[in-house]
Amino acid sequence: MKIICIGRNYADHAKELKNEVPTEPVFFMKPDTALLKPKQVFFLPDFSKEVHHELELVVRINRLGKNIEERFAHRYYNEIGLGIDFTARDLQQQCKEKGLPWEKAKAFDGSAPLGDFIPVTDKTELNNLKLELKLNGTTKQLGNTKDMIFSIDKIIAYISQFMTLKIGDLIFTGTPSGVGAVAENDLLEGFLNDQQLLTLRIK
Repeated sequence: MKIICIGRNYADHAKELKNEVPTEPVFFMKPDTALLKPKQVFFLPDFSKEVHHELELVVRINRLGKNIEERFAHRYYNEIGLGIDFTARDLQQQCKEKGLPWEKAKAFDGSAPLGDFIPVTDKTELNNLKLELKLNGTTKQLGNTKDMIFSIDKIIAYISQFMTLKIGDLIFTGTPSGVGAVAENDLLEGFLNDQQLLTLRIK
């Protein structure tokens, strides 16, 4: 099982981190040890003093696929959910300044918490889904998939040019603006179209 994450897929988020808006999908990987299942607790790592939340729509692949055409990409998933791409922002910045890869800032254990999944139906408006993250009851991230630079199907088609997608693979599709630091005893709650799919306690 692979965890594939799309970076800078919302223009506002790219701008808030002073990054260029990409012209093609940017993706990186997390290992399966990054996965944190629903109801599990996230423990702040000792190696970072600035861990940021990044709420994302997550797609779970349900068919084996390679070189998938965008027009057929919808056949390769039937569930969506929410996840958090935790980022050790201080480590990431250090790596960027040195021109080094930054997996240690993104791919550490527990850095990919998942919420519940819901089925994709004919009525699901994939290009008009509201994402919301609350931190201790206060909304910190609020976005909509209509503002994604690259759609789910375009992302799947692009990734599958480079690597085979397998059943159970997870694609984190990018985060809207509003990312910020978490602290011990924080409570994160994720909503998709006002339906709560994710609850996470920070320890």
